[in-house]
Amino acid sequence: MAKSLTKLWLGGLKRLFAAQAKQTQESLKRTAARPLRGAAKPATKVRAKPAREAPRPGARESRVRPRATAWASGNWTRSFHSAPAAPGRLVNHLSYGLYLPSGHETAGMPLVVMLHGCKQSIDELAEGTRMNLLADRFGFAVLYPEQSKHAHAHRCWHWYDFSDSAGGAEARAVVSLVDALVDTYEFDGERVYLAGLSAGAGLASLLAVHYPNRFAAVALHSGPTFGEARSGIVAMDVMRRGARQDPVMLVDAAVDVATYPGMPAIIIQGDVDRVVAPENAEQLALQFARLNRLIDADGARRSGEVREERKAGVVTRDYLKSGRRVVRMCRVQGLGHAWSGGDDAVPFHSSKGPDASALAWEFFRYQRRQGAGDLPEAVPGAAARRA
Repeated sequence: MAKSLTKLWLGGLKRLFAAQAKQTQESLKRTAARPLRGAAKPATKVRAKPAREAPRPGARESRVRPRATAWASGNWTRSFHSAPAAPGRLVNHLSYGLYLPSGHETAGMPLVVMLHGCKQSIDELAEGTRMNLLADRFGFAVLYPEQSKHAHAHRCWHWYDFSDSAGGAEARAVVSLVDALVDTYEFDGERVYLAGLSAGAGLASLLAVHYPNRFAAVALHSGPTFGEARSGIVAMDVMRRGARQDPVMLVDAAVDVATYPGMPAIIIQGDVDRVVAPENAEQLALQFARLNRLIDADGARRSGEVREERKAGVVTRDYLKSGRRVVRMCRVQGLGHAWSGGDDAVPFHSSKGPDASALAWEFFRYQRRQGAGDLPEAVPGAAARRA
Protein backbone atom coordinates (compact mmCIF):
# COMPACT_ATOMS: atom_id res chain seq x y z
CA MET A 1 0.00 0.00 0.00
CA ALA A 2 2.80 2.41 0.97
CA LYS A 3 4.64 1.58 -2.24
CA SER A 4 1.56 2.37 -4.33
CA LEU A 5 1.05 5.74 -2.57
CA THR A 6 4.70 6.61 -3.21
CA LYS A 7 4.29 5.86 -6.92
CA LEU A 8 1.17 7.99 -7.08
CA TRP A 9 2.90 10.91 -5.28
CA LEU A 10 5.97 10.76 -7.55
CA GLY A 11 3.79 10.54 -10.61
CA GLY A 12 1.84 13.58 -9.51
CA LEU A 13 5.05 15.57 -9.02
CA LYS A 14 6.25 14.64 -12.51
CA ARG A 15 2.97 15.76 -14.07
CA LEU A 16 3.08 19.03 -12.07
CA PHE A 17 6.65 19.81 -13.17
CA ALA A 18 5.79 18.97 -16.79
CA ALA A 19 2.78 21.32 -16.71
CA GLN A 20 4.83 24.16 -15.18
CA ALA A 21 7.59 23.69 -17.78
CA LYS A 22 5.05 23.79 -20.61
CA GLN A 23 3.41 26.93 -19.18
CA THR A 24 6.79 28.65 -18.85
CA GLN A 25 7.72 27.86 -22.45
CA GLU A 26 4.42 29.22 -23.76
CA SER A 27 4.86 32.39 -21.67
CA LEU A 28 8.35 32.93 -23.08
CA LYS A 29 7.06 32.50 -26.64
CA ARG A 30 4.30 35.08 -26.06
CA THR A 31 6.79 37.56 -24.53
CA ALA A 32 9.21 37.16 -27.45
CA ALA A 33 6.41 37.73 -29.98
CA ARG A 34 5.10 40.88 -28.18
CA PRO A 35 6.90 44.15 -29.11
CA LEU A 36 8.79 45.75 -26.20
CA ARG A 37 7.07 48.70 -24.60
CA GLY A 38 8.71 51.90 -25.73
CA ALA A 39 10.99 50.08 -28.22
CA ALA A 40 9.61 52.09 -31.12
CA LYS A 41 10.75 55.34 -29.55
CA PRO A 42 14.23 56.31 -30.76
CA ALA A 43 16.82 57.15 -28.08
CA THR A 44 17.42 60.52 -29.70
CA LYS A 45 14.08 61.72 -28.31
CA VAL A 46 15.77 62.31 -24.93
CA ARG A 47 17.67 65.53 -25.17
CA ALA A 48 20.25 66.83 -22.76
CA LYS A 49 22.15 70.03 -22.50
CA PRO A 50 25.79 69.72 -23.57
CA ALA A 51 27.97 68.50 -20.71
CA ARG A 52 30.23 71.52 -21.00
CA GLU A 53 27.45 74.03 -20.50
CA ALA A 54 27.89 75.73 -17.15
CA PRO A 55 24.84 76.62 -15.05
CA ARG A 56 23.84 80.25 -14.80
CA PRO A 57 22.21 81.95 -11.82
CA GLY A 58 18.49 81.34 -12.12
CA ALA A 59 18.90 78.91 -15.06
CA ARG A 60 16.54 75.96 -15.48
CA GLU A 61 17.24 72.54 -17.01
CA SER A 62 15.06 69.70 -18.24
CA ARG A 63 14.29 67.08 -15.61
CA VAL A 64 15.02 64.41 -18.24
CA ARG A 65 18.74 64.27 -18.94
CA PRO A 66 21.55 61.76 -18.53
CA ARG A 67 23.02 61.39 -15.08
CA ALA A 68 26.48 61.77 -16.64
CA THR A 69 25.99 65.54 -16.96
CA ALA A 70 26.64 65.74 -13.22
CA TRP A 71 30.20 64.67 -13.93
CA ALA A 72 30.42 66.99 -16.94
CA SER A 73 33.39 66.34 -19.24
CA GLY A 74 36.16 65.86 -16.70
CA ASN A 75 37.40 62.92 -14.65
CA TRP A 76 35.24 61.54 -11.80
CA THR A 77 36.85 59.00 -9.50
CA ARG A 78 35.73 57.32 -6.28
CA SER A 79 38.18 56.09 -3.68
CA PHE A 80 38.79 56.08 0.08
CA HIS A 81 41.30 57.72 2.40
CA SER A 82 42.85 56.14 5.47
CA ALA A 83 42.45 58.91 8.02
CA PRO A 84 43.87 58.90 11.56
CA ALA A 85 42.02 56.26 13.56
CA ALA A 86 39.44 57.53 16.05
CA PRO A 87 39.34 56.15 19.61
CA GLY A 88 37.82 52.68 19.61
CA ARG A 89 38.51 52.13 15.90
CA LEU A 90 41.36 50.21 14.34
CA VAL A 91 40.90 52.00 11.00
CA ASN A 92 39.10 55.12 9.83
CA HIS A 93 38.40 54.92 6.12
CA LEU A 94 36.72 57.95 4.56
CA SER A 95 35.13 57.38 1.15
CA TYR A 96 35.16 60.25 -1.31
CA GLY A 97 34.60 61.31 -4.88
CA LEU A 98 36.97 63.66 -6.70
CA TYR A 99 36.15 65.61 -9.84
CA LEU A 100 38.97 67.01 -11.98
CA PRO A 101 37.97 69.24 -14.91
CA SER A 102 39.51 68.40 -18.27
CA GLY A 103 42.01 70.65 -19.98
CA HIS A 104 43.51 72.07 -16.76
CA GLU A 105 46.73 71.36 -14.91
CA THR A 106 46.04 70.29 -11.33
CA ALA A 107 49.12 72.11 -10.02
CA GLY A 108 47.93 75.41 -8.55
CA MET A 109 44.26 74.52 -9.07
CA PRO A 110 41.68 75.68 -6.46
CA LEU A 111 39.75 72.99 -4.56
CA VAL A 112 36.11 73.12 -3.42
CA VAL A 113 35.12 70.63 -0.69
CA MET A 114 31.42 69.69 -0.81
CA LEU A 115 29.79 68.15 2.28
CA HIS A 116 26.45 66.39 1.78
CA GLY A 117 23.49 66.39 4.14
CA CYS A 118 21.58 63.55 5.81
CA LYS A 119 20.07 60.88 3.55
CA GLN A 120 22.29 62.04 0.70
CA SER A 121 25.04 60.42 -1.32
CA ILE A 122 27.91 62.26 -2.96
CA ASP A 123 26.50 61.29 -6.38
CA GLU A 124 23.22 63.04 -5.55
CA LEU A 125 25.02 66.14 -4.25
CA ALA A 126 27.14 66.38 -7.39
CA GLU A 127 24.15 65.88 -9.67
CA GLY A 128 21.77 68.15 -7.75
CA THR A 129 24.16 71.09 -7.30
CA ARG A 130 25.81 70.79 -10.75
CA MET A 131 29.01 72.05 -9.14
CA ASN A 132 31.11 69.97 -11.56
CA LEU A 133 29.80 71.97 -14.51
CA LEU A 134 31.09 75.13 -12.86
CA ALA A 135 34.40 73.35 -12.23
CA ASP A 136 34.74 72.73 -15.98
CA ARG A 137 34.09 76.36 -16.73
CA PHE A 138 36.32 77.94 -14.09
CA GLY A 139 38.99 75.28 -13.65
CA PHE A 140 38.75 74.09 -10.05
CA ALA A 141 38.64 70.61 -8.53
CA VAL A 142 35.71 69.37 -6.44
CA LEU A 143 36.03 66.95 -3.53
CA TYR A 144 33.03 65.09 -2.09
CA PRO A 145 33.75 63.32 1.24
CA GLU A 146 31.06 60.75 2.08
CA GLN A 147 29.85 59.79 5.54
CA SER A 148 29.73 56.05 6.20
CA LYS A 149 26.44 54.32 6.99
CA HIS A 150 28.38 52.49 9.71
CA ALA A 151 28.95 55.84 11.42
CA HIS A 152 25.34 56.98 10.94
CA ALA A 153 22.45 55.06 9.37
CA HIS A 154 21.29 58.15 7.45
CA ARG A 155 24.81 59.35 6.56
CA CYS A 156 24.47 62.37 8.86
CA TRP A 157 27.66 64.07 9.97
CA HIS A 158 27.92 64.49 13.76
CA TRP A 159 28.16 68.28 13.53
CA TYR A 160 26.81 68.72 17.05
CA ASP A 161 29.40 66.49 18.76
CA PHE A 162 33.06 67.53 18.46
CA SER A 163 34.29 64.61 20.55
CA ASP A 164 37.14 62.40 19.34
CA SER A 165 34.73 59.57 18.59
CA ALA A 166 32.18 61.57 16.57
CA GLY A 167 32.26 64.99 14.90
CA GLY A 168 35.83 65.67 15.96
CA ALA A 169 37.03 62.49 14.27
CA GLU A 170 35.01 63.28 11.15
CA ALA A 171 36.47 66.78 10.94
CA ARG A 172 40.01 65.43 11.33
CA ALA A 173 39.34 62.83 8.63
CA VAL A 174 38.20 65.53 6.20
CA VAL A 175 41.26 67.69 6.99
CA SER A 176 43.54 64.69 6.56
CA LEU A 177 41.93 63.91 3.20
CA VAL A 178 42.26 67.52 2.02
CA ASP A 179 45.93 67.65 3.05
CA ALA A 180 46.66 64.37 1.24
CA LEU A 181 45.00 65.50 -2.01
CA VAL A 182 46.60 68.94 -1.94
CA ASP A 183 49.96 67.20 -1.61
CA THR A 184 49.23 64.57 -4.29
CA TYR A 185 47.74 66.84 -6.96
CA GLU A 186 49.56 70.04 -5.93
CA PHE A 187 46.33 71.97 -5.55
CA ASP A 188 46.65 75.56 -4.37
CA GLY A 189 46.61 75.25 -0.56
CA GLU A 190 45.71 78.94 -0.27
CA ARG A 191 42.50 78.42 -2.28
CA VAL A 192 40.71 75.52 -0.60
CA TYR A 193 37.02 76.24 0.02
CA LEU A 194 34.28 74.55 2.04
CA ALA A 195 30.60 74.19 1.15
CA GLY A 196 27.95 72.16 2.94
CA LEU A 197 24.22 71.48 2.94
CA SER A 198 22.26 70.95 6.17
CA ALA A 199 24.29 68.54 8.35
CA GLY A 200 27.14 69.08 5.89
CA ALA A 201 26.92 72.80 6.61
CA GLY A 202 27.08 71.97 10.31
CA LEU A 203 30.32 70.04 9.80
CA ALA A 204 31.63 72.84 7.58
CA SER A 205 31.13 75.25 10.49
CA LEU A 206 33.13 72.94 12.77
CA LEU A 207 35.94 72.79 10.22
CA ALA A 208 35.90 76.55 9.67
CA VAL A 209 36.07 77.26 13.39
CA HIS A 210 38.64 74.64 14.41
CA TYR A 211 40.80 74.43 11.25
CA PRO A 212 40.77 77.98 9.82
CA ASN A 213 44.30 77.69 8.42
CA ARG A 214 43.17 74.99 5.95
CA PHE A 215 40.30 76.88 4.28
CA ALA A 216 40.00 80.26 2.58
CA ALA A 217 36.20 80.63 2.80
CA VAL A 218 33.04 78.68 3.62
CA ALA A 219 29.52 78.40 2.15
CA LEU A 220 26.75 77.21 4.47
CA HIS A 221 23.43 76.23 2.90
CA SER A 222 20.50 75.51 5.25
CA GLY A 223 22.92 75.04 8.13
CA PRO A 224 22.37 75.05 11.91
CA THR A 225 23.74 77.61 14.32
CA PHE A 226 27.15 76.71 15.70
CA GLY A 227 28.06 76.00 19.31
CA GLU A 228 24.94 75.19 21.33
CA ALA A 229 24.09 71.59 20.44
CA ARG A 230 25.99 68.84 22.26
CA SER A 231 23.54 65.98 21.66
CA GLY A 232 21.14 64.81 19.01
CA ILE A 233 18.12 66.04 20.99
CA VAL A 234 19.51 69.57 21.38
CA ALA A 235 20.63 69.51 17.75
CA MET A 236 17.02 68.95 16.66
CA ASP A 237 15.89 71.84 18.85
CA VAL A 238 18.53 74.16 17.35
CA MET A 239 17.46 73.18 13.85
CA ARG A 240 13.80 73.87 14.61
CA ARG A 241 14.21 77.29 16.22
CA GLY A 242 17.87 78.35 16.30
CA ALA A 243 20.08 78.63 19.36
CA ARG A 244 18.44 79.70 22.62
CA GLN A 245 21.71 81.24 23.81
CA ASP A 246 23.34 84.37 22.40
CA PRO A 247 25.06 83.22 19.16
CA VAL A 248 27.95 85.66 19.65
CA MET A 249 28.53 84.34 23.16
CA LEU A 250 28.63 80.79 21.76
CA VAL A 251 31.44 81.80 19.39
CA ASP A 252 33.43 83.45 22.18
CA ALA A 253 33.05 80.32 24.29
CA ALA A 254 34.42 78.14 21.49
CA VAL A 255 37.35 80.15 20.13
CA ASP A 256 39.73 82.97 20.99
CA VAL A 257 38.48 85.57 18.52
CA ALA A 258 41.53 87.78 19.12
CA THR A 259 43.85 85.18 17.58
CA TYR A 260 41.42 83.67 15.09
CA PRO A 261 42.56 84.48 11.52
CA GLY A 262 39.04 85.16 10.21
CA MET A 263 36.83 83.18 7.83
CA PRO A 264 34.85 84.75 4.94
CA ALA A 265 31.42 83.11 4.75
CA ILE A 266 28.35 83.05 2.53
CA ILE A 267 25.16 81.75 4.15
CA ILE A 268 22.15 80.68 2.03
CA GLN A 269 18.77 79.79 3.52
CA GLY A 270 15.22 79.19 2.34
CA ASP A 271 12.63 81.26 4.19
CA VAL A 272 10.08 78.40 4.31
CA ASP A 273 12.53 75.73 5.45
CA ARG A 274 10.70 73.45 7.92
CA VAL A 275 13.79 71.39 8.79
CA VAL A 276 16.30 74.14 9.61
CA ALA A 277 14.52 77.32 10.68
CA PRO A 278 15.56 80.59 8.96
CA GLU A 279 16.61 81.96 12.37
CA ASN A 280 19.69 79.76 12.07
CA ALA A 281 20.91 81.77 9.07
CA GLU A 282 20.49 85.04 10.96
CA GLN A 283 22.49 83.66 13.87
CA LEU A 284 25.20 82.20 11.64
CA ALA A 285 25.64 85.59 9.98
CA LEU A 286 26.25 87.16 13.40
CA GLN A 287 28.63 84.36 14.39
CA PHE A 288 30.80 84.76 11.31
CA ALA A 289 30.67 88.53 11.63
CA ARG A 290 32.11 87.98 15.11
CA LEU A 291 34.75 85.52 13.85
CA ASN A 292 35.84 88.19 11.36
CA ARG A 293 35.86 90.81 14.15
CA LEU A 294 33.20 92.92 12.47
CA ILE A 295 31.19 93.05 15.71
CA ASP A 296 32.24 93.03 19.34
CA ALA A 297 31.39 90.55 22.10
CA ASP A 298 28.06 92.34 22.70
CA GLY A 299 27.03 92.07 19.05
CA ALA A 300 27.51 95.78 18.36
CA ARG A 301 29.17 96.73 15.06
CA ARG A 302 32.85 97.24 15.56
CA SER A 303 34.14 97.92 12.05
CA GLY A 304 33.01 97.92 8.43
CA GLU A 305 29.48 98.45 7.16
CA VAL A 306 26.34 96.46 6.53
CA ARG A 307 24.30 96.64 3.32
CA GLU A 308 20.98 94.94 2.63
CA GLU A 309 18.92 94.68 -0.55
CA ARG A 310 15.85 92.82 -1.80
CA LYS A 311 15.89 91.62 -5.38
CA ALA A 312 14.14 88.84 -7.31
CA GLY A 313 12.80 87.19 -4.17
CA VAL A 314 16.13 87.19 -2.34
CA VAL A 315 17.09 89.27 0.69
CA THR A 316 20.86 89.77 0.68
CA ARG A 317 22.82 91.21 3.60
CA ASP A 318 26.51 91.97 3.15
CA TYR A 319 29.02 92.67 5.91
CA LEU A 320 31.88 94.65 4.36
CA LYS A 321 35.31 95.57 5.66
CA SER A 322 37.46 98.10 3.80
CA GLY A 323 35.06 97.76 0.88
CA ARG A 324 35.53 93.97 0.70
CA ARG A 325 32.62 91.57 1.23
CA VAL A 326 33.49 89.36 4.21
CA VAL A 327 30.13 87.83 5.18
CA ARG A 328 27.07 87.47 2.95
CA MET A 329 23.67 86.14 4.01
CA CYS A 330 21.00 85.27 1.41
CA ARG A 331 17.40 84.37 2.32
CA VAL A 332 15.49 82.91 -0.62
CA GLN A 333 11.74 83.46 -0.76
CA GLY A 334 9.63 80.31 -1.14
CA LEU A 335 12.56 77.91 -0.76
CA GLY A 336 12.31 74.96 1.62
CA HIS A 337 15.04 72.63 2.84
CA ALA A 338 16.81 72.32 -0.50
CA TRP A 339 19.81 73.56 -2.48
CA SER A 340 18.75 76.77 -4.22
CA GLY A 341 18.74 76.75 -8.01
CA GLY A 342 19.49 73.02 -8.09
CA ASP A 343 17.96 70.05 -9.88
CA ASP A 344 14.35 69.33 -8.89
CA ALA A 345 14.76 65.68 -9.86
CA VAL A 346 17.25 65.09 -7.03
CA PRO A 347 16.06 65.06 -3.38
CA PHE A 348 17.00 68.13 -1.30
CA HIS A 349 17.53 70.29 -4.39
CA SER A 350 15.13 72.85 -5.85
CA SER A 351 15.01 74.94 -9.01
CA LYS A 352 13.62 77.82 -6.93
CA GLY A 353 15.90 80.73 -6.28
CA PRO A 354 19.32 81.71 -7.62
CA ASP A 355 21.95 79.09 -8.38
CA ALA A 356 23.61 78.51 -5.00
CA SER A 357 26.61 76.83 -6.63
CA ALA A 358 27.26 79.90 -8.77
CA LEU A 359 26.76 82.19 -5.77
CA ALA A 360 29.23 80.16 -3.71
CA TRP A 361 31.92 80.12 -6.38
CA GLU A 362 31.47 83.81 -7.13
CA PHE A 363 32.11 84.44 -3.42
CA PHE A 364 34.99 81.96 -3.19
CA ARG A 365 36.98 83.12 -6.18
CA TYR A 366 37.95 86.40 -4.51
CA GLN A 367 39.13 84.78 -1.27
CA ARG A 368 42.60 83.45 -0.51
CA ARG A 369 44.16 82.13 2.72
CA GLN A 370 47.58 83.74 2.86
CA GLY A 371 50.20 81.38 4.31
CA ALA A 372 47.81 78.43 4.47
CA GLY A 373 49.15 75.67 6.67
CA ASP A 374 51.40 78.03 8.63
CA LEU A 375 48.77 79.70 10.81
CA PRO A 376 48.03 78.21 14.24
CA GLU A 377 44.77 76.37 14.73
CA ALA A 378 41.94 78.17 16.50
CA VAL A 379 42.38 78.30 20.27
CA PRO A 380 39.33 76.64 21.87
CA GLY A 381 37.61 77.74 25.04
CA ALA A 382 39.25 81.14 25.26
CA ALA A 383 36.18 83.16 26.16
CA ALA A 384 38.07 85.13 28.79
CA ARG A 385 40.12 86.93 26.15
CA ARG A 386 37.58 88.81 24.08
CA ALA A 387 38.61 91.17 21.32
